[in-house]
Amino acid sequence: MKLFNNTEVAFSLKSDSQLERAFFLFKMIESQPLVRIGTAVTNFALKARLPVEGLIRSTVFDHFCGGVTEEDCLPNIDKMYTKNVHAVLDYSVEGKETEEQFDHALEKTLKTIDFAQEKEAIPYAVFKPTGFGRFALYQKITEGEELTVDEKTEWIRVVERYHTVCKEAVKKDVPLLIDAEESWMQEAADTLIEELMELYNTEKAIVFNTLQMYRHDRMDYLKALHQKAQQKGFYIGMKVVRGAYMEKERARAEEKGYASPICADKPATDVNYDAAITYMMEHPKMAIFAGTHNEESSFLLMELAKKHNIEPNDYRLWFGQLFGMSDHISFNLANEGYNVAKYVPFGPVRDVMPYLIRRAEENTSVSGQTSRELGLIKTERKRRKV
Repeated sequence: MKLFNNTEVAFSLKSDSQLERAFFLFKMIESQPLVRIGTAVTNFALKARLPVEGLIRSTVFDHFCGGVTEEDCLPNIDKMYTKNVHAVLDYSVEGKETEEQFDHALEKTLKTIDFAQEKEAIPYAVFKPTGFGRFALYQKITEGEELTVDEKTEWIRVVERYHTVCKEAVKKDVPLLIDAEESWMQEAADTLIEELMELYNTEKAIVFNTLQMYRHDRMDYLKALHQKAQQKGFYIGMKVVRGAYMEKERARAEEKGYASPICADKPATDVNYDAAITYMMEHPKMAIFAGTHNEESSFLLMELAKKHNIEPNDYRLWFGQLFGMSDHISFNLANEGYNVAKYVPFGPVRDVMPYLIRRAEENTSVSGQTSRELGLIKTERKRRKV
C-alpha cells in the first residue's frame, strides 16, 4: 500500500509549525497515563472555570477541530478543497438535556445543510441523535419501557426535528449523515431512521444511518434492513465505522451482567467491517460513506470499486476521516480522484471537550494508530530537512 506512504501529498497543507504541533500531540496521545492525567486535569480546569480555553484552543482544539463556529471553519475547508478533500461540518456538542438546546442543534443542522447546498466543498450534513433528544428517552424506548404522557409528547418533538432536517435535505439535495451512539439507546434511533429512509430515500440515498461494526450484530442488522428496502423499494445510505464507545460498552455489559455487544477482538471487528463494505458494494441501491482510518479497509474499498465498475468519483461512494487524523489516507485518496471528506468538528471549546477527550482515548486504545501517525510525521520532517 505504497499509496498511503506518500507523506509529501499527505502533509502538503501543513506548515512546519503545524507539523511540529501534530508530532507533539500524537507523542502525548501515545502515552495512556498521560491521556488519563490530561483528561482529568482538563475536566477539572473547565469545571473550575480556570482560564485554560486559550491553551486548549491553540493545541488540541485547533488540531482536531475546524473552529468555534461554521464561519471559523471556512478557511480550513477552502484550503483542504484545493487538494480535492471535502469537509463535513460536525456540530460536536453532545449530552445536552433541554428542549432549547435541542432546538438550537436543529438550527445548527439546518444551517449546515444550507452551507452544504452553497459550497461544493461540503457534500454532506450531519447530526447526532442525542443532539435532537434526551439520551434517557432513546434508552427508555430501546428497552421497551412505557413512556409517560409527557415523554410521549417529548418524543413527538424529537421525531419532528428529524423530519424537519430530512425534508430540508431532500429539498436542497444534501445527503444527511446521522451518527450512531451507545447500543442501549441505538434501537430507538435505528427504528426512526428506517422510517425516514422509507419516506425520503425513494429516488436515492439522502438519509444515512451509521453502522458501528465493532458490534457483532450489525451485519445481521444490515441484511435485515436490505430485505425491508427491497420489499418497500427504498435506497439505503450508511456511514460504516468501526465504533467509538468500546470501553464504555464493555464496562456497562460487565456491570449489568449481559453479553457484550462488542466483537471479541480487533481482528473480529476488522472482518466485520470489511464484510459490511463488501456487502454494500455488491448492491447498487446502497450508498456508502466509509468512515475509516484503516489502510487495509480503504484499499479493499478501492479494489471493490474497480471490481464492480464504480468510478472513483461516483456519488454513492465516499471515504471519510476525522480532521487532524489520517491525512495520509485522505489526501492520497483524493489525489487519486476518490471522493473524500474530512469530518470537521466545531463548537464552543468547553462544549466540544467531551468529543476531543473521546478522540484521545480512542487513539490510545487502537494499537498502532498513533505510532503510524507519528512514523509518517517523522518521515515528512526528515523529507523537508533534506
